Amino acid sequence: MTEAQHDALRVEVGGAAPYAVQVGTELLASLEVPQLARALLYDERLPASLVQSVRGALGPTVEVALPSGEACKTLAVMTEVLSRLARANLPRDGAVVGLGGGATTDLAGFVAASYLRGVAFHTVPTTLLGMVDAAVGGKTGVNLPEGKNLVGAFWPPASVTCDLGTLDSLPAWVFREGAAEVFKHGLIADATLLPRVLHADFRAGGPGLARTVADAIRVKADVVTRDLTEQGERAFLNFGHTLAHALEAVTRHGVPHGEAVGYGLHYAALLSLAVGGADVTAHTRSFLAWQRPAPLPELTFEDVWPFMARDKKADHAGVRFVLLHEVGRPYLARVPEGTLRACFDAWRADVRGMTGADMNAEEHA
Repeated sequence: MTEAQHDALRVEVGGAAPYAVQVGTELLASLEVPQLARALLYDERLPASLVQSVRGALGPTVEVALPSGEACKTLAVMTEVLSRLARANLPRDGAVVGLGGGATTDLAGFVAASYLRGVAFHTVPTTLLGMVDAAVGGKTGVNLPEGKNLVGAFWPPASVTCDLGTLDSLPAWVFREGAAEVFKHGLIADATLLPRVLHADFRAGGPGLARTVADAIRVKADVVTRDLTEQGERAFLNFGHTLAHALEAVTRHGVPHGEAVGYGLHYAALLSLAVGGADVTAHTRSFLAWQRPAPLPELTFEDVWPFMARDKKADHAGVRFVLLHEVGRPYLARVPEGTLRACFDAWRADVRGMTGADMNAEEHA
């Protein structure tokens, strides 16, 4: 174990296939993958020096550069990647290493789950969103035109390495995008995360970042340890995601996931209040003001409802939403259509007032 690995914070994820998440700096050059044959799948837009650092540590058998962002999460891309691994004769005792943001690791994990009916998977997230959400918990998959993450598998990684140094070169808006999942973990489980996210020190390279990231990961780790395949409480991790995924789908991923979640958190907060639950709307408004997402196109309830209706929390009786009794006490409930529409109208008026000149849309250009 290197000195950097020794100093890293560790979060243990339990269950049938336990693994550890390392959070620290200068971890990539000493990345360890015990399997001798490795396939490195990475975001094509990553800095060459970052890819070279991992390449030098692993000496991969085969490398595949993936389209950046959600563009990689298609069945067509997955088919090409699987063929590349087959042509390289990656063996059953080999491993897939996913290097990149949440979309990259989602695709890489699904490839690992599918190739030869399952090979080891090691994930190296390079964005805050990837670290605190996508890399932990074993959810892998791709999108369909009909909606997000409709095809996939539960395939826990063998290891997760979060090198916070990878955040330093990212635009500030990408860091703020990932903060939505940290803030969500604060709303559903650990209220101490809420003021930490909104503090000026919460930034790439900021003091205490490793502890905040590790604490956010611990929220998810605790949940997926008890409920890997979303038979119960894991659904609570989708607070704000019913509308968020619909916004991504209806805009064809023109809205980045973390910004869609920021918008979705406020809608879920309005729903919670409307049905007699917690009033956390001040929290979600403060977060949107801090995150400064790009403005949304003009949308109606009819635009987003077909995608919300296909949400993975839906069952034979219809859509269920994650709501809050209070901070730290989430629950699942059905909401009358009239309430959904009224809250959508209130949400639309709120976010319209928080977008435009006051938001940093130019950062996304």
